[in-house]
Amino acid sequence: MAVLSLLYVKYATLLKQINLNTTLWRCPMSLNYNKKTNLFEEEFYHYELQDVKEPQLYRDMFPYDEVPRIIFNQRIVPMNVAEHIWITDTTFRDGQQSLPPFKVEHIVKLFDLMHKLDGGTGLIRQTEFFLYTKRDREALEKCLSRGYDYPQVTGWIRAVESDFKLVKEMGLKETGILTSVSDYHIFLKLKWTRKQALENYLKIVRAALDNGIIPRCHFEDITRADIYGFVIPFARELMKLSKEYNMPVKIRACDTMGYGISIAGSALPRNTHGIMYGLNKHAEVPSEWLEWHGHNDFYRGLTNASHAWLYGGSVANGAWLGIGERTGNTPIEALIMEYLSFRGRQGVEKMDTTVITEIADYMHHEMNIEIATNRPFVGKNFNLTKAGIHADGISKSEEIYNIFDTDKILNRPPMVSITDKSGTAGIAYWINNYFKVALADKVSKDTASVLLIKTAVDKAYEGERTIGISDQEMIDLTQLHLPDLYSKYSKNVE
Repeated sequence: MAVLSLLYVKYATLLKQINLNTTLWRCPMSLNYNKKTNLFEEEFYHYELQDVKEPQLYRDMFPYDEVPRIIFNQRIVPMNVAEHIWITDTTFRDGQQSLPPFKVEHIVKLFDLMHKLDGGTGLIRQTEFFLYTKRDREALEKCLSRGYDYPQVTGWIRAVESDFKLVKEMGLKETGILTSVSDYHIFLKLKWTRKQALENYLKIVRAALDNGIIPRCHFEDITRADIYGFVIPFARELMKLSKEYNMPVKIRACDTMGYGISIAGSALPRNTHGIMYGLNKHAEVPSEWLEWHGHNDFYRGLTNASHAWLYGGSVANGAWLGIGERTGNTPIEALIMEYLSFRGRQGVEKMDTTVITEIADYMHHEMNIEIATNRPFVGKNFNLTKAGIHADGISKSEEIYNIFDTDKILNRPPMVSITDKSGTAGIAYWINNYFKVALADKVSKDTASVLLIKTAVDKAYEGERTIGISDQEMIDLTQLHLPDLYSKYSKNVE
């Protein structure tokens, strides 16, 4: 019994640390009818700012000299998917700050390509820009001059008056505002108290509203923040300002360090479900004003963004190719595929997903951004096989070893790479696919000339060769052993 009591005290102490000593008032039960769930729902608590004297750093969860811990309290919140969901882009802001500065023409070209991909659907709803350098402002002005409905152009500033002047000068309708919410930032970086942070943030948000500009508050480092002791009270104050001005006040929940966890029953502040539920339910932030911005430090970027959609947010933020600070942001190309997995093409029929390939090619060849060859959807080898048995399967039916019709959806037909393991099936498939051979002229793994090419490939590996057979080598072998086919179809080779 003594051991059980000791364990209970230890667990209660841990829960107390996790639940942040939140100040809340237990009020007479408030009964509301939820038009979305069509149910009566009760509300007992009203959350107030907890202006603590010492920072809450969650040392049990984030010991720093150890890998962060995933702690469970077995509290489950309901899935709550918004009617409409969409994507926003931070390639020119968070993405760019991890790389050498982009040229103006690069930014404008990418902006044009995003517009082409979106096709007027609004799926790629917005993109954001820095406003600090002459280059940033020139790129922003040129993108604004395009007059596109989508993506909409927004800004990003710190929560200081001098930065806000830049927004007014550029004539933007919306801007992101850095409003860090964890005690790591409030106490250790900004040297404020929570009360001071709240007052300073509300001052700059009010200034935006006074000038008719929609503020988008970036809740930096939310996955290390006191959710019910600072985040929810702050969000509630923002919603009060929204009602006062009759204007949207948006919130971007920023998983700055990639600590977010999308596992049912995991504890706050890391639990993505709980964060989105709390902001949507207890702070009463409408889904269409609620956005998730994640990083990939623990390989959870896409998963967390997807779950943010599932648990109350309409908006998932990302960057092309996943570029961004440290391990990068959620890849937009992945978010597009996730959206199509959830919603299909209905409502976004005019979206052209083949532009994903155009964007990746442009960023790689013109902007010198490296793309891992096995990166999903955009890597050189993402739908390429080197195994002969797989090539044999693809030659019989692409569906066997291709994730979907990559030719139709991404303008990337499945490919094979020739090695000593490709076999005659792989060689036949390479020839037919590379030269775009008509059905009547296609070769098979049993074609005599294919067997001769297979002998030549095997001979190349009799020594110590470790690299694949290049396309040019295969072209030469095809010309040698299949001269008639080569003569007829070489014009198809780009």
